[in-house]
Amino acid sequence: MAVNLSERHEDELLLIDGIQVFVGQAGVKKTNHDDLTLMVLTGKNAVGAVFTQNRFCAAPVHIAKSHLFDGGGVRALVINTGNANAGTGAQGRADAVEICAAVARQINCKTTQVLPFSTGVILEPLPADKIIEALPRVKPVHWSKAARAIMTTDTIPKAASCEGKVGENHTVRATGIAKGSGMIHPNMATMLGFIVCDANVSQPILQLMTKEIADMSFNAITVDGDTSTNDSFVIIATAKNGQSQIDNTADPRYEQLKTLLGGLALQLAQAIVRDGEGATKFITIEIENAANRDEARKVAYAIAHSPLVKTAFFAGDPNLGRLLAAIGYAGVEDLDTDKIKMWLGDVLVAEQGGRAESYTEEQGQAVMNQDEITVRVSLNRGQTKTTVYTCDFSHDYITINADYRS
Repeated sequence: MAVNLSERHEDELLLIDGIQVFVGQAGVKKTNHDDLTLMVLTGKNAVGAVFTQNRFCAAPVHIAKSHLFDGGGVRALVINTGNANAGTGAQGRADAVEICAAVARQINCKTTQVLPFSTGVILEPLPADKIIEALPRVKPVHWSKAARAIMTTDTIPKAASCEGKVGENHTVRATGIAKGSGMIHPNMATMLGFIVCDANVSQPILQLMTKEIADMSFNAITVDGDTSTNDSFVIIATAKNGQSQIDNTADPRYEQLKTLLGGLALQLAQAIVRDGEGATKFITIEIENAANRDEARKVAYAIAHSPLVKTAFFAGDPNLGRLLAAIGYAGVEDLDTDKIKMWLGDVLVAEQGGRAESYTEEQGQAVMNQDEITVRVSLNRGQTKTTVYTCDFSHDYITINADYRS
């Protein structure tokens, strides 16, 4: 059951001028199931995207990267669930291109103007023929239906919208959908994320913004420490809101737009953690007063990835030694543990190398009983801070992953 997360309905999601969304049934893994999504862009637009750092990245990642920077612009995105088309070699790449070509014929554009995305089981051939046959049957839908169509082990569709002033006289509207539940770890996660806005941004600037937004959102979450083969995060700007183009980072509208879209991306990223496979608790880990970003993230992820820490959270067990142990093995070689302070919620639990004198087990238990918990650690080494979001490990995580292919 997702932690404090509910499905967004049609009236909560903004329609964005310049894009049409279609959904269909290809039967990639299941019959009578929406598993194919097509997004068609009209007019001028810019697309930025970042992808998994996994060296075994999937065929569609290879092709999407190639097409994104081909120079011809992007006219469509095609997404299938049920099969990742990863670990499929040259045939997998050929299948991804063939699907792009089928989309291109259908909407009258170049094959290189289509970006493919897949998610699902790895190391199985993609039934490209099923997807190609289903493309002419896709039907126009609202964003809520698209959010559900890209799900795999998710229990709730993830979608959100926002709007805000960018510049003095223009409002930007944005809607995003994402999928992801397990195999979640930065660079990025087994996640797909798509945000569409009606802002007017040049492609090089949007590409830079997409990377910066990913670092503050989708690259700040982890469920199980496994980096997937198919991670992709895309921002589309349709240039339909009537404003002049943002074409440099010195333009004050750049930061305004990044803040607006970054907040939307963080909301979607947190939704992935809240719906982590088997999750019962949503955990925020804040590291402050670190010497630099690298060591702050090392400590944060040491805590977030520890199976002992995550199972303690599931059990509601204030076994704080597991947290201290994770900090100690995070890889900060000259860490002075006597300077560290750690809080569980608002309760100071550790200082001066050990248990805080004021701390009681009852205080820790009260925090651990909550379904949203914050762990705050001050390293007292500098001014840098970072935040990472994770969840607990429950019995259901094992069940879900043990049964994934059945």
